[in-house]
Amino acid sequence: MSVNIVLVGTSHPGNIGSAARAMKNMGLDRLRLVAPERFPATEATVMAAGADDVLGRARVFADVASAVADCGLVVGTTARSRHLPWRVVEPRQAAREIAVASATGEVAVLFGAERTGLTNEDIERCQLLLTIPTGAVYGSLNVAMAVAIVAYEILLASRGEEDAAAADAVPLASAIEMERFYEHLERVLEEIDFRDRTGEGHLMARIRRLFNRAVLDQNEMNILRGILTSVQGRRRRAGEPHLPPEGPSR
Repeated sequence: MSVNIVLVGTSHPGNIGSAARAMKNMGLDRLRLVAPERFPATEATVMAAGADDVLGRARVFADVASAVADCGLVVGTTARSRHLPWRVVEPRQAAREIAVASATGEVAVLFGAERTGLTNEDIERCQLLLTIPTGAVYGSLNVAMAVAIVAYEILLASRGEEDAAAADAVPLASAIEMERFYEHLERVLEEIDFRDRTGEGHLMARIRRLFNRAVLDQNEMNILRGILTSVQGRRRRAGEPHLPPEGPSR
């Protein structure tokens, strides 16, 4: 299964080992670490308790952007509300979407640092947010506990999903392809002088949320990039003298 558990800024190596153990219990073995404070570390190996192979294959990245660059679906875990609303679901629903997406491409599930969680910049790279419901009295979950809950739901959801997925399913656009699209779109918006009229400065953040919510596949991405390129071509031709007449519409 192409599901990558991504631990971001983990401060305690024991949590990395415990997360690796939870992953292996539920059949997951792709661990990615973003700027861990200490890794490799003895504490991680001790807490892995038999999941040393998961730790041994763990990949370390400098930032979230590089860690999720090849992933079509990026899911962020959060326990707090955001200024801009995202689609937030519980583990069971998220797991179903993760299982389907992992049949055709890489998926990343992000878990933030113990004290601060994911940053707003990390969240902007996600198509979906996942929150784990807890009791009202004490809602704090250890990172490894959160990984175990999510991994368990993915295990349940994945049974039979690979057979159910269409053989001709189109892979999702990867995170790096989405970033290139946003850069292209921002250039076109500048070229056509489309500005944030509200003065709030949230235009691109809102646009990101709109397209992230759509969870684009690669065919849809190609269509959008083609539209942007055509807009740029039309603007260049608009300033040329004696513009040749267009052919019939098709």
